[in-house]
Formats: sequence, C-alpha cells, structure tokens
Amino acid sequence: MYKSILVAVDGSSRAPGVLEHAQAIAERFGATLHLCRAVNIPLSIPAEAWTLSGDQLTSVLIDSAHADLDKLAATIPEAHRGSSICELGKPAFVIENAAERLNADLVVIGSHGYGALDRVLGTTAARVVNHATRPTLVVR
Repeated sequence: MYKSILVAVDGSSRAPGVLEHAQAIAERFGATLHLCRAVNIPLSIPAEAWTLSGDQLTSVLIDSAHADLDKLAATIPEAHRGSSICELGKPAFVIENAAERLNADLVVIGSHGYGALDRVLGTTAARVVNHATRPTLVVR
C-alpha cells in the first residue's frame, strides 16, 4: 500500500519520534522513507549572521539542516532509506511540493510546533493537512 513515505521533520527534539512512527509503517509495508526539512531564517538568528550575504546565509542554513537530516537518516535501516530533501521556503509549501515530486504515498509530520508564531498563524501540520493531495499522518 505505501511504497514511498515523506517524513517531514523540523530539527526539534520531537523529530526522532515522528521518524520512529514512519519507520514502523515503512517496515510493515516495505516502503522507502524520504526525509524533508524546510529551512526558514530563524527569528533568533545570531547577530553575526546578519553580516553574511543572502546566498551565504542560505548556504549556512541549508548545510546545517542537511547535517541534521544526515544524523536522522543514519538511524533508518538501509533497506528503507531514501532521499533527504532540504529546501529554503515556507514549511508547508516545501513539504507539499516534495510530496508531489516524489509521488509520495503518505506524508508523516509532527503535530505542531510550540513557538509563539505557531499559535498565532497556525501550525505547519494544519496547513499540510488542509491542503494535502495525499494521505497525511500527524504524529502527536
């Protein structure tokens, strides 16, 4: 039933738990797991980062996010390990576009962030679920 699963993670301490749920599904169905992380400029960016050009800052943020994804990917059994996608953009759009490109059978995402902006603007998970063109599992 599920052959290609996109796992959206955000670099938080909850990401391994989201991946754990996705791995259980992958093992049951023999699916491939693809990790996805959207990168935005964080509100708490260090002052020295403001001296970087736009391209340099983007590169630093993407490289850091890829390093996090590499650590998570190392925990996935090789038989289920797929690609790692890391892109600059609004998380919901990055996740939705990655799911379309991969033709993912399922999107797995954590339930919500805990930041102030999440409470005001709504969560990425809510946006993904409300605009999903494929099945989406939200992990609490």
